[in-house]
This record gives sequence, structure tokens and C-alpha cells, in this order.
Amino acid sequence: MPALVDADTLARRAESVLAQPPDRPATSPCVSVCLMDAGSGLCQGCLRTIDEIAGWSALDDGQRRAVWRRIAQRLAVAQASPGASP
Repeated sequence: MPALVDADTLARRAESVLAQPPDRPATSPCVSVCLMDAGSGLCQGCLRTIDEIAGWSALDDGQRRAVWRRIAQRLAVAQASPGASP
């Protein structure tokens, strides 16, 4: 798992986006810290893969929420097992 810039803030954002009604568009997880972790392949700022980052603009809202769910899962894994790879 990459060393996150701010895991607590990212977790709160994920919770907020996933709790929003479906008519409200999902915002980007980007925090302008685009550093890819070589070991996990995840961005150290938003926990997305390079494919998730590159494809974000082409995703529909359901797909964007799916990315947010994966981010939340990655955070949960990291919190349950510090040092574990998501």
C-alpha cells in the first residue's frame, strides 16, 4: 500500500460520495498528488490505478462510483492490515 498523503480525508470523501443520491454526480478523487507507488501500482494521493486515472473522464457516473467503492475497499484493507497491499 502506498503511503497516503491524507488517508482520513480520502476516507471521508469516499464515504460522502458513496452516500450521495444517484442524481448527484460523483466528484473526482484526485487531490493533485500524482505519485504512483511502484509496488502497488496505486496513486499515493487518491489510491487509483493508472487506468482508473486515465479513464476517469470517459466513465459514466455508475462507473465513477465503482471506482470510489474500490478506493474505499483499498482504504479498508490498509486500515485492517497496515503494510498490506490492497
